Amino acid sequence: MALTIYISSVSGSRELKQQQSEILQFLDAKKIQYKTKDITQDPSIKDEMRKLVGNPSAMPPQVFSGDTYCGDYSMFFEAVEDGKAEAFFKL
Repeated sequence: MALTIYISSVSGSRELKQQQSEILQFLDAKKIQYKTKDITQDPSIKDEMRKLVGNPSAMPPQVFSGDTYCGDYSMFFEAVEDGKAEAFFKL
């Protein structure tokens, strides 16, 4: 199943940029294929992300495996710390 990571290429938040970078670097290091969807390129992408997450104020990064919601950065971080990254990404 393909992973989709919703990101924001334009952000004044250093924390958000770092969180996105950590997820993408992890996937690159593990050679896990993914695609990104940039919510700043089209407002409909942000609306789509928020609808799929089920939170009208959700912010990136948000991770999906196919149509299944995996979680946000805090859930990713917790899974990595617990050694359960593969389970988080539903691989």
